[in-house]
Amino acid sequence: MRKKTYAAAALFAAAALTLSACGSGDDADNAVAEVSEEAGSDKAATVLDKPFEKPDLVLTDTHGKQYDLRKETKGKPTLIYFGYTNCPDVCPLTMNNIAVAEKQLSQAQKDSLRIVFVTTDPERDTSAALGKWLKGIDPDVVGLTGSFATIQGGARTLGISIEAPRKDKNGKVVSMHGTQVIAFSPKTDGGYVLYGEDATVDDYTKDLPKLIKGEKP
Repeated sequence: MRKKTYAAAALFAAAALTLSACGSGDDADNAVAEVSEEAGSDKAATVLDKPFEKPDLVLTDTHGKQYDLRKETKGKPTLIYFGYTNCPDVCPLTMNNIAVAEKQLSQAQKDSLRIVFVTTDPERDTSAALGKWLKGIDPDVVGLTGSFATIQGGARTLGISIEAPRKDKNGKVVSMHGTQVIAFSPKTDGGYVLYGEDATVDDYTKDLPKLIKGEKP
């Protein structure tokens, strides 16, 4: 695994991020951002040359209450992932990897960390559905749902592409979405580190203590 730093000029081309149709087996590589690779690095992290601004999202949490992302996570180390509960592969794997790594943290570290899962399939992922799914993975994760247009717009500010859920040739509903996890610094509230779907439990276990301090992994 390689650590990559996004070139500043290519930042917004970081819709550079892979679209994955969870459950369909289709992948579309839309990578266009220029990156400089650090030879010999064994890190899964991609450190952004210029951090993303935290999305201005106001959605609904698993308790049916309004959740202002910027307000609720201000000054907190935060991981954000866009996915959906009916995904049979990438989404549950990613969230489980983070959940297992989180268990290795001290209680103080756990209390400061915010992990946010934003659905890309809000029609099926109601507050109740999200709550039930996340309870089986990590009940501390904040699950958010809302209008598709709002969610898509928020993801776009992070260079993550999301398409409206559709039926595949077998009639199964799939959601095309970028599979990146974005880490936000507690010091600046900027999204400065990105993880792809190949990030492992070990990667998150090693990096979370640093991310919680706002350090580079």
